[in-house]
Amino acid sequence: MEKKNILVLTGSPRKNGNSDRMADAFIKGALSVGHKVVKFETAMKKIHGCKACGTCWIKGKPCSFQDDFDELTPLLEAADMLVISTPLYWFSFPTYIKAAIDKMNAYLKENCKHHLKIKETILLTCGADEGMKIFDGIIVTYKQIVSYMNWENKGVLAVPNVKEKGDIEKTDALWNAEELGKSI
Repeated sequence: MEKKNILVLTGSPRKNGNSDRMADAFIKGALSVGHKVVKFETAMKKIHGCKACGTCWIKGKPCSFQDDFDELTPLLEAADMLVISTPLYWFSFPTYIKAAIDKMNAYLKENCKHHLKIKETILLTCGADEGMKIFDGIIVTYKQIVSYMNWENKGVLAVPNVKEKGDIEKTDALWNAEELGKSI
């Protein structure tokens, strides 16, 4: 098995919350089989959304504006695989992680100085409501991103009915996330 550099982007503002625990379980599994993993907590950073200003790479970096996306840039460029682990907010991504995803658009520009070598992705998500239908919006958006970036979707783990911190423990999601980490 080829060892990979995996970047795990998390979107929860709640330390040790349900989606954060899913990320940690995935990381545990991936590390156990020898992959290198870096976790980047977008909710603990100051990343502003894309302003569509068209000045990507003008200052020698993806975004002309100074924020914590500058910390994420080298991690994105080193990653072979991107794992997004996030709670579900209004049927989609929370603003924290969405701002980071939006700024990845710079890597599609003609004047791009560096290209992402990411080839594979995984989505880990959980939400408070019942049923899998609540995940339709985030899964469709995720799959559109994967298609647009020419990445390969290696899996989606969506877990409903987890609202309070620790509710994830009442499911098999942590085991599934760890096994998914071991399987790549």
